[in-house]
Amino acid sequence: MLVAAAVCPCPPMLVPEVAAGAAPELDAARTACTDALGVLAAARPDLLVVVGPAEESGRGVHPEGARGSFRGFGVDVDVRLGRPAREVPERELPYSLAVAAWLLERTAWSDAPVEGLGVGEPLAPERCAAVGREIAVQAGRVALLVMGDASACRTVKAPGYFDERAAGFDAEVARALGSADVAALKALDAELAHELKAAGRAPWQVLAGAAEEAGLAGRLLYEDAPYGVGYVVAAWS
Repeated sequence: MLVAAAVCPCPPMLVPEVAAGAAPELDAARTACTDALGVLAAARPDLLVVVGPAEESGRGVHPEGARGSFRGFGVDVDVRLGRPAREVPERELPYSLAVAAWLLERTAWSDAPVEGLGVGEPLAPERCAAVGREIAVQAGRVALLVMGDASACRTVKAPGYFDERAAGFDAEVARALGSADVAALKALDAELAHELKAAGRAPWQVLAGAAEEAGLAGRLLYEDAPYGVGYVVAAWS
């Protein structure tokens, strides 16, 4: 059963070494992520599942001990998902799960075993919800750390350029995540999310499936659009 969830954005810029001189710009987001992870720890889960968007090579389950790296951004920062494993998996974590692993290391997570799940952007809403239901019954007390960004089209300098629909989409996402509105998350338009380059759509709908019978309440901890990309942090308990 799902007992808690934290929703965080997944830009590698959250890692200060990657952001370099711009690191202070995301200090408030980092603080909110730390607070959200505190809600997970307080729930005393038996299992923490980290869910985030992934390209083809990163899709599927990533076991505890899987490693990730930000060397592709020119910095010597490596991370590990949860506790060390006897055999280190060869497949690297996708960046969304690597950011999650960095957040967990930053908060010294040691409360429960951890596994990761990379979700492909095209996964249909119905399938996302079904995956969430499967996750929710993996242990008696399951927590989710859900990684994903909202639209990337909030300004002309955003990665997806400006789209007038982006602000409204992001506002509904923030409202749904902040109020643990499972029905609204399930109803997010996958095609519109794709057009707005909202990488979090599929992971959020996995969360919606996992939370169907949980009766959790939500709290919005952070909402902003630095660099023209919507970032939301929320905690469910």
